[in-house]
Amino acid sequence: MWCKGQLAVVLLLFFLCDAFAQPRFKGKKIIAKYQKPAVVEYVEPRAGAPQTVTAQCTDSEVIVTISPDLLGIQKPVQPSDLSMGGCGVTSPAGAQPFVIEAPLQGCGSTVEMQGAEIVYSFTLVYNPSPIDGLPIVRTNPAVVQIECQYNRLHNVSSKALNPTWVPYTSTISAEDILGFLLVIMSSDWSGPSSSNTFFLGDLINLQASVDNSNHVPLRVFVDRCVATPGSNASAPAYTFIGNSGCFLDSQLTGSNSQFVSPRVAQSVLQFQLDAFRFYGLTTSSIFITCRLKVTLASANVDSLNKDCSYNSALSQWSSVDGNNAVCSCCDTICANPPPFRRGPGAPRYRPRRASEVSVPAGWEETVSVGPLFLEQVSPLSSVAQSLSGQQAEIDSGFQASILGAVVGVLAVSCVAVLFLVYRKANGIVNTKQ
Repeated sequence: MWCKGQLAVVLLLFFLCDAFAQPRFKGKKIIAKYQKPAVVEYVEPRAGAPQTVTAQCTDSEVIVTISPDLLGIQKPVQPSDLSMGGCGVTSPAGAQPFVIEAPLQGCGSTVEMQGAEIVYSFTLVYNPSPIDGLPIVRTNPAVVQIECQYNRLHNVSSKALNPTWVPYTSTISAEDILGFLLVIMSSDWSGPSSSNTFFLGDLINLQASVDNSNHVPLRVFVDRCVATPGSNASAPAYTFIGNSGCFLDSQLTGSNSQFVSPRVAQSVLQFQLDAFRFYGLTTSSIFITCRLKVTLASANVDSLNKDCSYNSALSQWSSVDGNNAVCSCCDTICANPPPFRRGPGAPRYRPRRASEVSVPAGWEETVSVGPLFLEQVSPLSSVAQSLSGQQAEIDSGFQASILGAVVGVLAVSCVAVLFLVYRKANGIVNTKQ
């Protein structure tokens, strides 16, 4: 009897422990509160086939689903040949379709503000490996761009603003979120470029801007820009703008890279980059990452807040905003401006420098564009091919004209001979009569 009572107590404790234990998920993942389909774009050409890559954006990650027949040619790809910013397939071995789960701020992602949206971009790469034991492949590489788009959140305060004797500065909130943009523009600057393919010798038009709606007037600067052949941090990098807004590429290589002057607006800065490729790399893609920042438009530019171009012919720097003196440090190291001189003869008042204005930390941001593709074939070659084709058409037309003329002459000659024979025959007949 005592044994039965003890067994009942044990069973009761087991039941209570199981009832209050944490819920167990049998191989199923917790579904995120936020889920939205990603934007998928096939960069490299592939056979016409149904969508073979889909993606879901959650509040913390992107879940990419890849069909084994990625290229749509009935040749399955190997999961080991798939990667996204250094992250591989996360689904169990042998499971199909393949799945890659990547955090929004990992796996080579880039973040960009586009109007009222925050866009996280990923690059899915398929790089086929040789067939086992053979030095050949039967599939082409492929690149798929994946974007997760989220609505931006704005901090809004209903508190009234009190008048101040210092214009605007007391109304600036450290929690302001500004919309920074870096866009590849068309050749005439009329709008965003419809193509991201360029040739060596082209000037790539780029435009940095900030949306200062409902803000005090702001001036945007390009503080630093770095080009890389890939979106991962281990790729080689080339800093073409540095030292707080100095366009180093034109000084280092004598290129035509420059900031466009004058500005179209204080909140917009346009610049041109002379197209280039990374030496020794087979990839033709380039990603551009720039750090943008703003100051009050009323503040004077200084050595830390400037944008300077280098003129190779004159061997001198010039500022987009007119004060070339702030560019003098581009040949050394640009640091804080010297302190204001005090003492006898010094002016009592002076303009405030941009670096002295209390600028919120949110007034600068790193943004990226890419990939840009640099083609090895110059557009002149296509022009030459077109001209050679036109010349061939002209030659063939000329030859046809000559042939037609020869045929016409022969036809006239034949008619004349026949006419003479006819006349001679008629003369003989009349003589006999």
